[in-house]
Amino acid sequence: MEEEIKAEFVKNGFSFDNDEEILQKCLAFCIQYQLSTSDLVSSWDVYSINRGLGFTVQESHMGAFLEELMGQHKEKVRGKQPGLHLYYNDVEMLLNDDNDDMEAPLDTPTEKQALSRDKPADSTPDTNGCKFTLEETLQSVTPFGTRVNKFVLHSTLNENLSTMESVGAPSYTDDDIIKRVQPTPKCSLVIIKSHPQPGCRFMYDRIEDKFNYLEDRIKKRSIAYVSSGHYEEPVDPSVASQKCIFAVGMICCDEEGHLKEKPVLLQSSVEHSGGQRVRLDLQKLNQFSIFPGQVVGVEGHNPSGHCLIASKIIDSIHFPITTTEENSAKIQALDVGPQLTTKASRDMPHMSMIIAAGPFTTSDNLLFEPLTELLSYSLRKQPHVLLLLGPFIDSEHPKLKKGIATQTYDEMFRVEILGRLQDYVEYMGPGVRVILVPSPRDAHHDFVFPQPAFEVHPKDSKDQIHSISNPGVFSANEVKVACCSVDILKQLSSVEISRNPGGSKQRLTNLGKHILSQNSFYPLYPPAEEVPLDFSLAKEALDISSIPDVLVLPSDLAQFVKVICFSCTTSFQEPLECVVSCTQKYNTPSNLDLK
Repeated sequence: MEEEIKAEFVKNGFSFDNDEEILQKCLAFCIQYQLSTSDLVSSWDVYSINRGLGFTVQESHMGAFLEELMGQHKEKVRGKQPGLHLYYNDVEMLLNDDNDDMEAPLDTPTEKQALSRDKPADSTPDTNGCKFTLEETLQSVTPFGTRVNKFVLHSTLNENLSTMESVGAPSYTDDDIIKRVQPTPKCSLVIIKSHPQPGCRFMYDRIEDKFNYLEDRIKKRSIAYVSSGHYEEPVDPSVASQKCIFAVGMICCDEEGHLKEKPVLLQSSVEHSGGQRVRLDLQKLNQFSIFPGQVVGVEGHNPSGHCLIASKIIDSIHFPITTTEENSAKIQALDVGPQLTTKASRDMPHMSMIIAAGPFTTSDNLLFEPLTELLSYSLRKQPHVLLLLGPFIDSEHPKLKKGIATQTYDEMFRVEILGRLQDYVEYMGPGVRVILVPSPRDAHHDFVFPQPAFEVHPKDSKDQIHSISNPGVFSANEVKVACCSVDILKQLSSVEISRNPGGSKQRLTNLGKHILSQNSFYPLYPPAEEVPLDFSLAKEALDISSIPDVLVLPSDLAQFVKVICFSCTTSFQEPLECVVSCTQKYNTPSNLDLK
């Protein structure tokens, strides 16, 4: 089995510094935790990406990797046996003198033993009917309130630019509770894409819808290649030919499971090949990065008619520049008056935005302490836009899975989420904007992807709290922002195969670039098991018609912010740039200060 483990690592582009020792330990891991070789390598892949370890598996990392596997195994055991208590955790806690500094886990595991304590009187205040204040609300005995890594700055892009107030722990006086914050200048807000609409009919897609969606992606890609002027009309790649040909098709697996370098299939369009698949030989390529569902252009030759020998793979095209005015029929302006005029747009100041992804509870309670502290943080920073991505009422929360919540899901969302947000916007004044993006894990919302927006109509909010679909696109002060709450980056990382990708940090950038170069919020096919993809809604909702200024993708992978450049259709146009922000779930918020 050691040879199978080694082959799986090599297939995913990894090498070893000590084959014998590492493979023996990996074999022990597989036996101990009942892992297949592909599961082990997938776990190592995510572990190495989050820690920037590169593509060399070193023996010194095996101990920490074992602890990671132990943690995953404990969560699986808890999920299978609700209420199970692992006593060796108590031993570790007794041996640790610094247990007061233990942090509350900000993720949502499958199950966790509920803490047998009542809600403390000085913990997160009830916002039902009371106004939001600057009072320090998290001085409670909960693990979240006593954590030690508050307001830690993880990374900064363009440190030389002046940003918002430096990160630090809040310090308020009694006057802060009374004193009103300075009014935030109102920014323009335009919803560019929010599809499907609330109340739509979903999960009635047919095989015909799936076929039309995939065929449309291939045909659009073919037209884009030809329109760029750099490529000729695609031909049928399954026809034997001694000369070099150009074909366009979708990367497919030969069988169910992970994509393997041998064999990889290319499925062309019905127009060019009747939808036939041909084996794709990648041996002559020095560098590539492919995944199932990716639509690419391939240059090569097929001497036998059974195998297309690729000499070049084209996975990106030249993008046209589209402006808001060109798509005016498809956008929804949420401001009226002179602020949306062209002159006013040019005179607008810079736009600041705070981004955070849920869930907004810790795994031990439903007090929504992270959300309350996030709003306190936003009060100090005073951004123009507060962008919150779900889940808000997490269906994976242990208390909700056990059915011990004291409110219905709708009541919890209305009181705990919208109630706090309404108090926030009333305190901040009419200039602030709050945008909510749902998640398939939201227990109170439609379980479908793409997902309609929440029906948010809070009283007295003066149209300051909005919701867009998942995925969705909006523009604030002429800054175009696209966002999607499905963890597409992690799903791509588990099925992608590559050769010479350029290191772990470059690989994270490549994952984000795949989304933009494929012009789709979810280019993966077949979709991951946990994603309820509805193909009847996907055609319009998942398409990225033009490059946004900012792309927000929450993920379990390590957080990063990268600037990705794309060339344009004509040589006299400047390259397009997009800021890709991977906001790590359950983590600290991201600040964007755009000028």
